[in-house]
Amino acid sequence: MKEINIRDIRKSAAELISDGWGLVTAGNEEKFNTMTVSWGALGEIWGKDAAFVFIRPQRYTFEFIEREEIFTLAFFSEEYKDALKICGSKSGRDIDKIAATGLTPVFTDGGVTFGEAEYTVICRKMASQFIDPLGFEDKDIEKNYPSGDYHKVYIGEILKVYAK
Repeated sequence: MKEINIRDIRKSAAELISDGWGLVTAGNEEKFNTMTVSWGALGEIWGKDAAFVFIRPQRYTFEFIEREEIFTLAFFSEEYKDALKICGSKSGRDIDKIAATGLTPVFTDGGVTFGEAEYTVICRKMASQFIDPLGFEDKDIEKNYPSGDYHKVYIGEILKVYAK
């Protein structure tokens, strides 16, 4: 992995997060969990480059991101879609996602990424808050929450970015 500037990524955040999928991972060398991330953004807030991710409280990764200061975003080429589907549809409580996907964990900068990732973004949590449905101006948003399990948004300062 080679360290690069976030501005050197030649794909838009929409391509990385929405179209290409990625993984959000938190934990340490002893225990970590990862899940697909398809809701999020990359940008700037409070004078810092930042990543925004949304995680429901019932997801196993939620426990890890709550506990850890560092989380990572790893973005992959098309050939890893099947592996990422497993990470998004199966719980780390029930299966060993690393064994099931064949992905290679890489521990760096206090976080966990994967050797196969095209890009890795290392983030330090700056803020987090549950989405409050009272703030929904567009009432159609509520249909995403039939069980009332609102996401928690995490805002992370981008500390480093790596390219494969």
